[in-house]
Amino acid sequence: MDIAYIPSPSTGVIHLGPLPLRGYAFCIIIGVFVAVWYGNRRWVARGGKAGTVADIAVWAVPFGLVGGRLYHVITDYQLYFSEGENWVDAFKIWEGGLGIWGAIALGAVGAWIGCRRRGIPLPAWADALAPGIAFAQAIGRWGNWFNQELYGRETDVPWALRITEGANREAGLYHPTFLYESLWCIGVALLVIWADRRFKLGHGRAFALYVAAYCAGRGWIEYMRVDEAHDILGVRLNVWTSIVVFVLAVTYIVISSRKRPGREEIVEPAAVAKSTSDEAATPSGDGEPEDGAGTAKSETEPEPEPDTAPESADAAESPGKA
Repeated sequence: MDIAYIPSPSTGVIHLGPLPLRGYAFCIIIGVFVAVWYGNRRWVARGGKAGTVADIAVWAVPFGLVGGRLYHVITDYQLYFSEGENWVDAFKIWEGGLGIWGAIALGAVGAWIGCRRRGIPLPAWADALAPGIAFAQAIGRWGNWFNQELYGRETDVPWALRITEGANREAGLYHPTFLYESLWCIGVALLVIWADRRFKLGHGRAFALYVAAYCAGRGWIEYMRVDEAHDILGVRLNVWTSIVVFVLAVTYIVISSRKRPGREEIVEPAAVAKSTSDEAATPSGDGEPEDGAGTAKSETEPEPEPDTAPESADAAESPGKA
């Protein structure tokens, strides 16, 4: 008898009249808002302007969604292009299927475009957003719970996930890998926040730490999953991807810390220019002009001479009169 387990929702969509509210999409949207909100706080704390993170996210988020979907469709093409499958399903992003690797890669392209338009360094923006992205992933993983997907091997642990019978899945109790990854992402976010405060990470190193820490957890979590996936030498493709990306991220941290130690002093030149102009426009002291213009005349200032002109112009012009 199963005493304890995590139940799965009976449906992943709630209909508000004709409008379907899908749990997967809802989790992604909440995650994006959390990432932008927290990233904005970190950006302003580093000297940037409020709203800059959101402006750049307008570029990064659509690119990231497209990249994440492309990675999923390419690496799991058999789900959409094999015999008996409908290729149109490749566009149904609300049914699940986003690859974080593609989302980060193409999202970075969108962020680069946004940063270039604003004249700010991409690494600094990425550092500010790094823990927010991890929090967003932690929230987004609950979308897999709504869709009853990406679970692990069968288990009888008290926190097992109950999966119901459905297309391409068998009823039973499985490891809730979505929950493991969600908790891991929260830990990654807290790690980046602590390390950034402790070591003043800059020039993209906070973002690289997020990538490395996430890959470390994704490797063992991916190994537990039982959904169909391509493998190389008996190891799932995403495990190999985690290993490669982890090595690249650590290498970047080491090389960057040697070549560009410390943290950027200026992350948004426009914010500094505005602050400087505001200070210049603010009167000093109690509001009196600094150069003394408009002050009272000095007590020692000489008064103008009295008018000594003749009372009558005729007297000056007629010397012959008595």
